[in-house]
Amino acid sequence: MSCSLGIASISTSFTKFINLDNSTVESYELVTDEHRKSAKSGIGRGIVGGALLGPVGMLGGALSAKSKGIYTVAIQFKDGKKSLLEVNDKIYKAIIKKCF
Repeated sequence: MSCSLGIASISTSFTKFINLDNSTVESYELVTDEHRKSAKSGIGRGIVGGALLGPVGMLGGALSAKSKGIYTVAIQFKDGKKSLLEVNDKIYKAIIKKCF
């Protein structure tokens, strides 16, 4: 999966890609959406909070980590094939925009 210039695509081989837009996608359905805390963000915020306010600041910083949206999307292609994809916010928004 990749997303460049607002177009989501799937790599089917080293040189071939399928763009996920209304010319290739018959329909799509959101199966699940989850929001997970970013470990990298939590560690960084915890270190800064700990340096500024001690143990309480460390805990507060770690708990304020940024959330990342992870979406599971079922896609029905116009050629009859189906895919179940797990994508991030950026790719999900590109799929919605191009397939609407």
